[in-house]
Amino acid sequence: MTFRIRTACAAIALSACAAGAAQAECGEVTITEMNWASSAVVTHVSKFLMEQGYGCTVSTVPSSTVPALVSVAETGTPDIVTELWTNGAPAYGELQDAGKIETVADVLSDGGIEGWWVPQYLVDEHPELATVEGVLANKDLLGGRFHNCPDGWACKNTNNELTRNFGLVDAGFEIFLHGSGETLATSIASAFENKEPWIGYYWAPTALLGKYPMVSIDLGVPYDEEVFLCAADAECDTDGKSSWPVGPVKTVVTTDFSSKNPDIAALMGNVAFTNAQMGEVLAWKDANSASNEEAAVYFLSTYKDVWAGWINDDAKAKLAALLK
Repeated sequence: MTFRIRTACAAIALSACAAGAAQAECGEVTITEMNWASSAVVTHVSKFLMEQGYGCTVSTVPSSTVPALVSVAETGTPDIVTELWTNGAPAYGELQDAGKIETVADVLSDGGIEGWWVPQYLVDEHPELATVEGVLANKDLLGGRFHNCPDGWACKNTNNELTRNFGLVDAGFEIFLHGSGETLATSIASAFENKEPWIGYYWAPTALLGKYPMVSIDLGVPYDEEVFLCAADAECDTDGKSSWPVGPVKTVVTTDFSSKNPDIAALMGNVAFTNAQMGEVLAWKDANSASNEEAAVYFLSTYKDVWAGWINDDAKAKLAALLK
C-alpha cells in the first residue's frame, strides 16, 4: 500500500474516531478554499477541527481574494476568509473600517513573500538578471513573456501596473495572464525541466519554490504602501514604483459570525502555520501527489503538538484519541 493510500485511510479513520463525539453545537459554517495549495491545507485542517472538535457543519467555498471580499461585502458570507494576502486587497481595509469583518489571525505567522522571480540557472549564467535593470536590457534571455497571476487574484492588478511602471511593457515584454494557479505553477516546472527562460510572479511558502531554486528580482526601490495599494486597485492608476513587501497573511471572520460563534472565532484566531511548517507539508503533498484533504491529514498526524494548542478543552476531549 502506498503512503498516499495509507494517508487516505488515515483520513477516514480520523474522521470516524471523532465523529461520534461531535455534536451539533455551532451550526453551519462557511469558509473559503482559495485556489492555491497552502490555503487549501489551512481550510481542510480548520474544517476538520471545527467539525470534529466543535460540532460544526462546515461548507467550503471555492474562491480567490477579490471574489471572496466582494461576497463578504455584498452578502455577508462566507463566514471565514482565510489566507487573505491583505497587501493586494484594498477592500480588506474598507471592510474592516466599516465593521463588517474582524481580523483574528496571522495565519502564515512569518508573513508571505511575494515578488518577481527568475530561475537560479539563468542568474548563474547572467547575474544581471537579478536586477530590474538587467531584466529590461535582456528581454530575449527571459523569453519576452512575463507570467502574471490568474484573473481574480489581486496580484494580477498589481503586476499589470508595476510591469508598466517599471518599463517591462515598453521593453516589449508580453504580460501573460494565466488561466489558473495550476498553469502558472506548471510554467515554472516546465521551464526548469527544459532549462528555458522564465520570468514572472510567484510567492512563498510554496512547495514549488522549495523544489525549484528561484531568485527574487531586486526592483531597486523600497516598498511604497500608497503606490502598492493603488497598483492593486483596478480603479486606481499610478505611475509610481514599489517593491513587494513581506505581506501579512490574515484570517478574517465576519463580525456577525464572530458575535454568534465566539468559540469558533477564537479557534480561527489560533490557527497559524510557520512558513517552514507549511513548506514541509506542501513539499510532502507534491512528492506524494496527495489531495488537499490528505495533506491536511498529514499535518494533523505530524504536528499534533502544534494544533493541540489551538483548540479548547472541550475539543481536546473530543479529539483525545488523536492526541495520544
